[in-house]
Amino acid sequence: MYHEEKSGWIKHLDFTIIDLLALEIALIIAHGWRFDGAWLFSDSNWVRVAWLIALVDIVVIFFLESYSGILRRTFFQEATATLGHTLSVFGGLMAILYALKTSAVYSRQLLFMFLFLSTCFEFVGRVFWKRHIRHRMLADINKSVMHVVCESKTVERCLREIVHNKYTDFVVTGVTVVDEDWRGREIEGIPVVASADTFFEYVRTNVVDEVFIDGNTRESSEALAEELVEQGVSVHISLVHTDRMMPDRRLENYANYIVLTTSMRIANSRQVVLKRAMDIAGALVGLLFTGVFTVVFGPIIKIQSPGPIFYKSVRIGRGGRRFNFYKFRTMVVGADAKLDELKSQNEMQGNMFKMENDPRIIPIGRFMRKYSIDEFPQFLNVLKGDMSLVGTRPPTEGEYENYEYHHKARLGIKPGLTGMWQVSGRSDVTDFEEIVALDTAYITNWSLGLDIQILLKTVSVVLSGKGSK
Repeated sequence: MYHEEKSGWIKHLDFTIIDLLALEIALIIAHGWRFDGAWLFSDSNWVRVAWLIALVDIVVIFFLESYSGILRRTFFQEATATLGHTLSVFGGLMAILYALKTSAVYSRQLLFMFLFLSTCFEFVGRVFWKRHIRHRMLADINKSVMHVVCESKTVERCLREIVHNKYTDFVVTGVTVVDEDWRGREIEGIPVVASADTFFEYVRTNVVDEVFIDGNTRESSEALAEELVEQGVSVHISLVHTDRMMPDRRLENYANYIVLTTSMRIANSRQVVLKRAMDIAGALVGLLFTGVFTVVFGPIIKIQSPGPIFYKSVRIGRGGRRFNFYKFRTMVVGADAKLDELKSQNEMQGNMFKMENDPRIIPIGRFMRKYSIDEFPQFLNVLKGDMSLVGTRPPTEGEYENYEYHHKARLGIKPGLTGMWQVSGRSDVTDFEEIVALDTAYITNWSLGLDIQILLKTVSVVLSGKGSK
């Protein structure tokens, strides 16, 4: 029987429990320190805080994916991740207490002591538990015995990649080379113990839990797998070598085919639903502000430049889809027709136009652009599903027609109101290739936590007026 690798929340249940214990112990100690050794659970007010901390912790883990890649983190990376987690829990707790109008009841000294202690306890707990996990992995405790079947032309590469992967739940004890009789040799520290003729006899008389097949034809691999399964051995057949594929990939079923799906970033259904929920909630709030700004700035736009209040154009969205894009009009009517006259003054290097003192912008438009007020009608695009709160900026049709192949990577996700470029100082970025690199990095490293970070930075950028176009 083959035990599939744990996935989802249960995969990191151990770290969830460790962090939760660290938070609660930190609160108990901080309470005792502040109230001269008093027992926290005798105070109903602080018992409620203990429950709130547990609830907020679970929400933070759920949204920020706190344990993604935790075993691969360095000492410094873990310290940073731990601080980010405890600050998120602390911030969520304070927000709830403030919303309930009970924050004045609770000792600030105690709460800040809780923050300090919880950060220390979580960090120590995570580091020691990771060390324990790595020790068990490296010590081959309870690992299954793997046997590798290869052809001579692929055996060195195959063993080099499998054997030197430290943190696996199997140990390779032998290899069979099917097209040569190399018995007695040692490759990458693994003995060649059988040939094609002696393979089944070796499996019958030795401990073999799993067999990895690489390099055979599809027909021979399937036939070999069928016989091994009949002997109770689990079989892994190499479908494709993925060294040049994107790191994010999934094995899926399409009709009667098993396929390996790879992409810049693969989001699970939970992440997709939560991102869309964030978009809808943000769009509804944003449209309220849009209504207010329409009342305030609409008449000024009309007075300074007779014409429509809103500007509509066709932009390119995810995968090359076209959609109607909305903004407050900040330029004179017919500004698009005058673009060719200004292209010689373009301050961007590459396939995008930007000009600091664009003569087409009306006076109120400069103020609206500085504080990104002109962008608010795009919340309608977000609500419709053409855009997201966070993504990449949608190009115009003219820009899209001049894209090179690698530029289309920007369209691998829904365009957004804000994104990596906008919070990286868009006035300072004058090379389109740098924008493509920022957008590609965003897509490759996307998570709900990254979206929240970008949204928070966007608020700071907008309020300060920095980096405006």
